[in-house]
Amino acid sequence: MNFESARHHMIEQQIRPWCVTDPEVIEQLYADRRENFVPEAYRALAFADVEIPLGHGATMLPPKLEGRILQALAGMPLKNVLEVGAGSGHMAALLAQRAREVWTLEIEPALADLARMNLMRAEIDNVHVETGDGLVGLRDHAPYEAIVLSGGVREIPRALIDQLADGGRLIAFQPLAGKEPLMALRIVRKGPNDALFSEDALETIVPMLRQPAAKRFVF
Repeated sequence: MNFESARHHMIEQQIRPWCVTDPEVIEQLYADRRENFVPEAYRALAFADVEIPLGHGATMLPPKLEGRILQALAGMPLKNVLEVGAGSGHMAALLAQRAREVWTLEIEPALADLARMNLMRAEIDNVHVETGDGLVGLRDHAPYEAIVLSGGVREIPRALIDQLADGGRLIAFQPLAGKEPLMALRIVRKGPNDALFSEDALETIVPMLRQPAAKRFVF
């Protein structure tokens, strides 16, 4: 398989048509080696417009959704970033190219190990993979300029809002009332005095994150 040709077609036929136009994001996706984070059995689908199974009920987000997440953070100065749902480690790898430090939380130990292995092979040393409930966040390294939930949640946990820096952005997939299973890619911005501003960027469907019972914040 010609990965460079497949990468080019992915960007031109999937990424750009989905309103990902920031030049730095496009350049980053051309340089990214997504195929190295895909399970061997699905490597031929590394650039296809599909969710790639990772086991344990988890999947990799399609490339166009990864691109829209990066687009939502374009131009932001990112020091600390938190991801919920490490999966194969690919989204964390993309975030690591734009941030000083990335912490990614994975509830499934086997997937946390997979993410660590993939990131180590890619020689990415500013991503820290933790095993645990990502929906309570990681207060030790807060505040975060960006928090990315790489899967669906019915409600955004208050704990994550509290760990978001002033001026920061939280990105999540949430079911749309009366339209389930359709979801919104929701961008929440934190303003002065903890004011929150929410914007829906697009409609899609992704798997839900595994969620132990927790206190959650409702918009």
